[in-house]
Amino acid sequence: MQENFHYKSAGVDIDKSNLFIEKIKPLLKKTFRKEVTHNIGGFGGLFHLDLGKIKNPILVSSTDGVGTKLKIAQMMGIHDTIGIDLVAMSVNDVVVQGAEPLFFLDYYAAGKIDVAKSEQIMEGIVKGCLEAGCALIGGETAEMPGLYKEDEYDLAGFCVGIVDSDKLIDGSEIGVGDRIIGIASNGLHSNGYSLARKVLFKDNNVNFRDRFDGIDCDIGSELLRPTKIYVKPILNLLKNFVLKGIVHITGGGFIDNLPRIVPEPCQAKIAKNSWEIPPVMALIQKKGNIEEAEMFRVFNMGIGMMLVVHEKDASEVVERLKHMGQQAYLIGHIEKRDANQAPVIFV
Repeated sequence: MQENFHYKSAGVDIDKSNLFIEKIKPLLKKTFRKEVTHNIGGFGGLFHLDLGKIKNPILVSSTDGVGTKLKIAQMMGIHDTIGIDLVAMSVNDVVVQGAEPLFFLDYYAAGKIDVAKSEQIMEGIVKGCLEAGCALIGGETAEMPGLYKEDEYDLAGFCVGIVDSDKLIDGSEIGVGDRIIGIASNGLHSNGYSLARKVLFKDNNVNFRDRFDGIDCDIGSELLRPTKIYVKPILNLLKNFVLKGIVHITGGGFIDNLPRIVPEPCQAKIAKNSWEIPPVMALIQKKGNIEEAEMFRVFNMGIGMMLVVHEKDASEVVERLKHMGQQAYLIGHIEKRDANQAPVIFV
């Protein structure tokens, strides 16, 4: 007699996925804003858009993942912070245009659903949403044997924010004489991990538990530091200051991200010695014998976010950031650019 097969025999356990969803419902509700108009479990997340205080609303969206930082979490067996990274990568991209993040959705795929591990991942996503002030209104959990190994998983996220068109920040008002402020990162954030892993673990046989001078924890824990979320400090600054341009330093580092907002007639001049480069980046550079220009293109080099402001506001903005617990530096200014010059130079 022919055997009766079930989805579970193919590696997909629907009951376990349903159990996971039930367990995380109380977590998701912690993030809900008053605009959320549904209970968890529908086919789509519902969010009532209150336009009472916005004359000409523009929705700003962003989607991203965590990249190969996931490999560090999986190899170390630590899963409760990687969700913060997931949220941070999208909400930081939304707020640079002056938008307030409203809601977030996640996509979580695994070779095999481990309820305890999955709950830890979701705890990080919830923590990130709470820090950013946005609601986690839905997502997707997929068990995909054959595509991922049993202990492997992948994450992606999607965020929507809102800004009044009159307050949209796009860099078009940046001009000669403006000052550039750098807000410190707290490590690699979520970029450059393919290079970092190759240099440290493949080429130099570093162990996750190894410790190095200047780093206050083992190298595995240092690499797992969650990406800093800058939403609330920036929204606070926007109440009192004109921020002409904001740059989230992600993949492409200084070299590729700054030109995205600097107008063509302008050049950003960065003083390299105006802030301290984190020891972990100096370690990677030394271990890999990496040229400085490549480091500034791959990593954030200790600056996670840049602001371009009026010269008259620069010192006050730095002080406001420090009062909010952010390490901030005056790191450069805007000059006139000739046709044959690069949009970003270092001095």
